[in-house]
Amino acid sequence: MSDIPRDAHRPEDPGPTAAPVVDRSSSRLAIPTPVLEQLESHGLPVTGTLDAVEVKLQEQVASSHAFVDELARYLIGAGGKRFRPLMVALTGHLGEGPSPRLVDAGVIVELVHLATLYHDDVIYEAPARRGTPSANSRWDNTVAILTGDYLFARASELSADLGVEVTRIMARTLAELCEGQIAEVQGSLGALPPDVPKLAPTREHYLEVISGKTASLIATSCRYGALLSGVDPDGVEAAAGYGWNVGMAFQLSDDILDISSDPEDTGKTPGTDLREGVRTLPLLHALDQDPDGELAALLDGELSDAEVARAIELLRSSDALSRARDDASGYVSAAIGHLEPFDGSPVVKALTRLAEYAVHRVG
Repeated sequence: MSDIPRDAHRPEDPGPTAAPVVDRSSSRLAIPTPVLEQLESHGLPVTGTLDAVEVKLQEQVASSHAFVDELARYLIGAGGKRFRPLMVALTGHLGEGPSPRLVDAGVIVELVHLATLYHDDVIYEAPARRGTPSANSRWDNTVAILTGDYLFARASELSADLGVEVTRIMARTLAELCEGQIAEVQGSLGALPPDVPKLAPTREHYLEVISGKTASLIATSCRYGALLSGVDPDGVEAAAGYGWNVGMAFQLSDDILDISSDPEDTGKTPGTDLREGVRTLPLLHALDQDPDGELAALLDGELSDAEVARAIELLRSSDALSRARDDASGYVSAAIGHLEPFDGSPVVKALTRLAEYAVHRVG
């Protein structure tokens, strides 16, 4: 059984061989088709909101400077699942009814997410994003960083139109995102400058990182949906707690898929995290069980393709993946628990299925 606490989390605030080119996407969160297909039939229209988000995204990033305009639209044009705006749209059904302000909130969270992708690709020197060359590889790091900053600015401008509380929530979320990213850098196995304190890549460190990098923005997406649809303060906290736990569960399932997935099915190269020296929870589980074994020896240094393949083989043959699935199940249970105050609301079933999908997608 997992030792992840199952009580509901309620955030108060928001020569080695060269590695192959990998399309690193910090958000592989996929929207389950069965959930989307049934939303309209259950009286939960979100398509209109998501379509409006897409239009306003293009409007919000527009610049009179042609090159800035091209840069800002670059990742928007590359596509994406728009998972965070979906969470805004869904939780917008928890209150008195969907508000037109949900469109702006969906744009805000997607702009922030996109901005972090530009920055992530610089940090990890990623060559590709969503099947196209990353901004940093097509142009350079300075351009990519400034483009991310531009999107942050556009999100901030839009949040001001929705009021002080919306802006305050996003400011706190941005701080969490930065803290999570810095913690990940400190715990990476790569070389760090001598004046950067190193953190041991423990289980606690890993959970802190994904709480900041992934779960915080999904929690804020749900907080926005509930807040802007007139949910009372306790309900807003419950919605945010749901979102945080869903974010944790989805990130864990992504980490499992990075080891267990078949590239013929997913189009992704397994072992991305291993190549980048990121010790995800499945890997930490395996090392806890056999700290001095073959896997630990393989990880002592930069990995060749053959060593990555062997590490994946060892992980798949251990019970590390099943333990990580149990951990993800714990977060799913906590997420569903947060929906209890909304019992009877038509959207609860859709939100429940969405949470459960985090585990179903990894077996």
